[in-house]
Amino acid sequence: MTIADALMMGGLTPEHDLVFPQCPADPEMRESTSMWLYDDSGRFGLPRIGIEAEASSWDNRRVQGNFAFAGGRILNGAGMGAAHSPFGSDGRPTVLGAGPLSCRCIEPFRKWHINWDGAAVDGTVDQQIAKTLDPDRRVLVQFDLELTMAAPAWVQDNSAEKVAKLPEADAIAAGNMGIGWRFEQLLRAKGTLAVDGATHPFTGTGLRIKRQSVRPMAGFAGHCWQSAIFPDGRGFGYIAYPKREDGYQFNEAFVWQDGKMHEARATKVPWLRRIVGEGDDCSLELESELGTTRIAAVTALNTFRVGNPDIGGLNLHQGGAQYTWDGQSAYGMIERSSHESLTTIG
Repeated sequence: MTIADALMMGGLTPEHDLVFPQCPADPEMRESTSMWLYDDSGRFGLPRIGIEAEASSWDNRRVQGNFAFAGGRILNGAGMGAAHSPFGSDGRPTVLGAGPLSCRCIEPFRKWHINWDGAAVDGTVDQQIAKTLDPDRRVLVQFDLELTMAAPAWVQDNSAEKVAKLPEADAIAAGNMGIGWRFEQLLRAKGTLAVDGATHPFTGTGLRIKRQSVRPMAGFAGHCWQSAIFPDGRGFGYIAYPKREDGYQFNEAFVWQDGKMHEARATKVPWLRRIVGEGDDCSLELESELGTTRIAAVTALNTFRVGNPDIGGLNLHQGGAQYTWDGQSAYGMIERSSHESLTTIG
């Protein structure tokens, strides 16, 4: 293994980027892979494409397929899907698949291939916000993409043994993130998206997340999560939870610059307070050994779930933003959630 390979793995091993070859014994364990992808020119985004393979329903998995287009059109491919075989042509467990979506590891922490071939509900972000989408209005969507990782893995290692030794506040936050391990990697994408009988070649950027963990969500009160990679190769990412009554706050971040991952903390966080189709200010600031990194941002290519009883009445924003940092611009991801009592529509 080269030094460059070790850097890309963020302290993990190549096996961490493979998948479970069989159903885990713990019914609460999950294998999850998701991607957030954005066309470089801003025509469309895929603000979370992913699979949640939970041991309790191993052969029938949750699939998410969010598609958002400039002008407000959205496609929603969420549903359940039959599991695919985890084994690739070389016999290794490299494939996480369900229903219309297949995600395949080509080279751990370096290259993945993903494809989708299935139907999605067709509508607008305004209909999503108003809960007036017609579930019978559906359209075929297909994509075929090669993903090349553009920065090292940013790792959250919350093994059960480690969490058991944490103070209570830290243990609760670790549980919300997932007991096990999780990482994310900034990436560049190339491929095609086909819809309405037309095929659109594109290049883009995005984020890949992989986890094998148990994730208790009791006490989860919202979050803000953003990341992007820029034309010169710099990138950032952070996840923050609202400050609790006892003053504790989970807040972790990184700045990727000049070939180095700089540990950081978000000091300006755009919590979800307005639910609007586009144009919400979501600028941020990160503090690290580099000083204060200020990144301007405005939301675009958004999807929403409004009033979710399954997650404690939180409103959920999964979308994109156009980020600007020292004169450079790039599209990147944003996911936010807040209780419905803290948000207004419009």
